[in-house]
Amino acid sequence: MDSKNIKPSPYRETLFITGMTCASCVGRVEKALKKVEGVESAQVNLATEKAVVSSSEPLDLMVLTKAVERAGYEVSATQPIELEIDGMTCASCVARVEKALKKVTGVQQANVNLATERAWVQGNTQLQINDLIQAVQKAGYTAKLAEQDQNEQQGKKASEQQQLKRDLILSLILALPVFILEMGSHMIPAFHMWVMEYIGHQPNWLIQFVLTTLVLIFPGRRFYQKGIPALFRLAPDMNSLVAVGTLAAYSFSLVATFIPEILPQGTVHVYYEAAAVIVSLILLGRYLEAKAKGRTSQAIQHLIGMQAKTARIYRDGQVIEVPVAEVTTDTIVEIRPGERVPVDGEVVEGRSYIDESMITGEPVPVEKHSGDQVVGGTINQNGTLNIRATAIGESSVLAQIIRMVEQAQGSKLPIQMLVDKVTMWFVPMVMLLATLTFIVWFLFGPEPALTFSLVNAVAVLIIACPCAMGLATPTSIMVGTGRGAEMGVLFRKGEALQLLQEVKVVAVDKTGTLTEGRPLLTDFHVQQGFEHKKVLQIVASVEAKSEHPIALAIVQATEQQEINLLPVTAFDSVTGSGIKAEVEGQSVQIGADRYMQQLGLNVTSFEQEAARLGQEGKTPIYVAINHELAAIIAVADPIKETTYAAINALHQLGLKVAMITGDNRHTAQAIAARLHIDQVVAEVLPDGKVEVVRQLQQQYGRVAFVGDGINDAPALAQADVGLAIGTGTDVAIEAAEVILMSGNLQGVPNAIALSKATISNIRQNLFWAFVYNIALIPIAAGVLYPAFGILLSPIFAAGAMALSSVFVLGNALRLKYFNALQIST
Repeated sequence: MDSKNIKPSPYRETLFITGMTCASCVGRVEKALKKVEGVESAQVNLATEKAVVSSSEPLDLMVLTKAVERAGYEVSATQPIELEIDGMTCASCVARVEKALKKVTGVQQANVNLATERAWVQGNTQLQINDLIQAVQKAGYTAKLAEQDQNEQQGKKASEQQQLKRDLILSLILALPVFILEMGSHMIPAFHMWVMEYIGHQPNWLIQFVLTTLVLIFPGRRFYQKGIPALFRLAPDMNSLVAVGTLAAYSFSLVATFIPEILPQGTVHVYYEAAAVIVSLILLGRYLEAKAKGRTSQAIQHLIGMQAKTARIYRDGQVIEVPVAEVTTDTIVEIRPGERVPVDGEVVEGRSYIDESMITGEPVPVEKHSGDQVVGGTINQNGTLNIRATAIGESSVLAQIIRMVEQAQGSKLPIQMLVDKVTMWFVPMVMLLATLTFIVWFLFGPEPALTFSLVNAVAVLIIACPCAMGLATPTSIMVGTGRGAEMGVLFRKGEALQLLQEVKVVAVDKTGTLTEGRPLLTDFHVQQGFEHKKVLQIVASVEAKSEHPIALAIVQATEQQEINLLPVTAFDSVTGSGIKAEVEGQSVQIGADRYMQQLGLNVTSFEQEAARLGQEGKTPIYVAINHELAAIIAVADPIKETTYAAINALHQLGLKVAMITGDNRHTAQAIAARLHIDQVVAEVLPDGKVEVVRQLQQQYGRVAFVGDGINDAPALAQADVGLAIGTGTDVAIEAAEVILMSGNLQGVPNAIALSKATISNIRQNLFWAFVYNIALIPIAAGVLYPAFGILLSPIFAAGAMALSSVFVLGNALRLKYFNALQIST
């Protein structure tokens, strides 16, 4: 049949499939989909977890979904939906939003992040965005589809920060006189006398009443607008704690000011300063949090700032400058020295060096000439390049990196599960503890019991806000993954951050990972009486007639040295031995030692060289010219210069290194000996790598696999953590959890060290967040009073609560200074 007459299927559906783990899974899913009536073809990709189904008529998504589900897998009709959530203030808020989202029909997974104020929802074909938004609203928060314009998001966050700053300044201006009037009178007798003489007792309280009322109505309004409705929904959050605590102090003060006769004798006191100062201190904490949160996402902003705004393109024979958004694929773009590359493309003219450190983390510029790929956002150094645009907008490498880092920053680690379980019940438990504190002090406390009851109950409410718990994990993830991106280590999935630091063995593919991935002329030694350059010219001229990869490596070596090839005649291949030819009237034979022996030549003069090459896993090749032994050659896939330091660094981290290769055992053992690799598995077929990874997992525990090729994808998926060399294939990158953009194996120990540092940072944050609450709630409740006479003022409780969040954020920000050079090489 003429292929021109075959019409492509007009209908196509893409399904996102979860649960596949190996090639047999792919086969089952494809078989299930092809059985559906009307389906003409079904292609399933394990690495991307996508199924593309084609048909000549419209397909029912539900029918396709059920077919896949019957095969034992789950289907998502869409990519994860990203929502912006507004109104979350603490860990309990996160738990409530997640719980609300998971109840929505069609939701398979929901992940909410306090630090980024975003939710990622994965669902099936029944999932509706409006249902998600309504569910969040019912839980007491607001939601909308996430803005993809990063500048717009930053503008919104900057506006919120400015509003917090204005409210904080206003509350401080209003609360300071209240604090001075009340606390000054308590602490300085002379000041108390002055107030009584010149202001008076009742006017003093009236001034405090007016100023505190203004604090609660204006800057403090946010706590009541969100906290009180949450109470009525029986889902109290941090705002509820602040609202109840400050309103209790304020209401008691109102009674003492205007109807003191209804209070027991000796209990007529005002606590206006507590309400006003608590609002001010918590606003201060919120403002410091907002500033610190902005710093946690600086890595993303740094990447966004690398996007060029304009590009020079050829149009109607002229070079004109246009916004980058107007550049289309296949457009020719001119890049002058010192300019940022505006889009991804292929060099069509010119030669220059490109600074790719923003992508790879490597400081050395890379030479680019015709046919080479360049990445948008990198910096052109000294020459002018013309490139053909190949990827623009969201499909560019930089845009994908930004998206990848965002998703990793928004992910939830297994370590957070405990936090989620605790914080779901934390705020209700705190309110119960505050109530018990009030009752115990009222019934058993000294006089004035009512005053002690109120003060201690308010202190418990204020000190227990679980902000620090909610920020402990996500802020560390944001800073850690951002720092990784700056180093050229991209975490596609945040979970890899936790799993990587648990790894016991790093398994590496040899070709392209430990080695350069292509054969090169590594050794060339000539006998006395022969000229090195001339012999190389003759050998390359003969090898140019061969199609063997070894021949290509020799020819490339002469091209690099700008050696011209000579005419060759009588070329012939000697089966199983080598090749022979005539060059400028000279007979030339090239082959293994047995070929030389067949020719009657003794190779013992190269005995030492041959032994050394054998130890290095290289096969020596001999050259004879006019029946005289002329040279010994070795062509091999050379080990990358950075590999030695990387293996050493992995050993310093206490890890075992295993090499998995399809090479013969002798070559593999030789390379392993040079690199001090702990375990070698050689002569492995591509589909056998998965089984080797399984065996390593059974023997040692968690395994990380590093690879770069299509045949590495199943092993990358099988490993606990897959790390793909960024210069490798797209399929390998899609199958991995971590991508090393530089193609440098040193990225592996860097990634593991960063993982260890991040998880350690999270544990520190969680420890202090939990210990802070466990230690200070009893003190706020007054357990130290009977023995030591110590009570915690609600004002100090508010200050301590604000500082706990700032401490956690400050500790997370230390990861910004994580240095790859901490690993000695």
